[in-house]
Amino acid sequence: MQSLRDPAILFFVFGLLAGALRSNLEIPAPISRFLSLYLLMALGLKGGFALAASGLTHEVAASLGVAVLLAIVVPALGYGVLRRFVGGFDAAALAATYGSVSAVTFITAVQALDNRGVAYGGHMAAAMALMESPAILMAVVLANAVRQRDAVAAGMPGSVSGPGTLRHLLHESLTDGAQLLLIGAMIVGLLTGERGERAMQPFAVDLFKGMLAFFLLDMGLLAARNATGLRGLSPWLLVYALAGPLAHAALALGLSLTLGLAAGNAALLMVLAASASYIAVPAVIRHAIPEANPSLYFVMSLGLTFPFNILLGIPLYIAVAQRAIG
Repeated sequence: MQSLRDPAILFFVFGLLAGALRSNLEIPAPISRFLSLYLLMALGLKGGFALAASGLTHEVAASLGVAVLLAIVVPALGYGVLRRFVGGFDAAALAATYGSVSAVTFITAVQALDNRGVAYGGHMAAAMALMESPAILMAVVLANAVRQRDAVAAGMPGSVSGPGTLRHLLHESLTDGAQLLLIGAMIVGLLTGERGERAMQPFAVDLFKGMLAFFLLDMGLLAARNATGLRGLSPWLLVYALAGPLAHAALALGLSLTLGLAAGNAALLMVLAASASYIAVPAVIRHAIPEANPSLYFVMSLGLTFPFNILLGIPLYIAVAQRAIG
């Protein structure tokens, strides 16, 4: 239970309790948005500085390759499993949600590794960015296939497409402001190197822990207030919201062991594979697959998977990666 002695995690727990008690404690939306952007910018800078120091190595290339593979395999497997319990559109939306990543979960894991003194590569922030979009595009393709089958069954075969073209969705995914800030900050860190790291130390390092604690307080409040939506869901979906991330993390660990990745990088790949998006993907999927139920994929990811990963998943993935790899 070492993670529960971390101030940031304790603020998350406090937010859960305050939300469950229906307190009127609330973080204004503009401040919450600022905190999110700050954390991504600081993470990108730290990743760029680390990458400038290490350069392009086998470990970097292998880690990024595993990230891309996971971004394709996880939503494909998720769709195959979820299709047994929900309709095609909901299965595609959930596959995208669980195939993509949660930046906050990743940032919390980075802080946990720092607290434990476990080394990891700055390029893992790039791995997170690479895993954002493939699941969305796969979900749209799957949803279009469902529309095509429905049209054929209704006796109206032909070209069927969703509300947005793949080109539009690709542009929207790759130019998302938060992701663009992460990549831009990483490039700045890479270009400025050690000198930039010294200059940005007060901003990107000294403030990071406090900002993360404040943001996790907000996330705790949000998670608690959305947890009520879990009532009435199929028990199998509740099982998937917990067992799915564990299976995805196990897949990431297996790939990491095969390629001989370091324990810190393996742990972060496990966290990325186990996380579920509750911001970027729901925003895109809501328009790309309007036939899907938004409350289903939003409540499952934020109300159950996110708290599970923050409180139990992250320490578990780190411990398993250290034990398996050393």
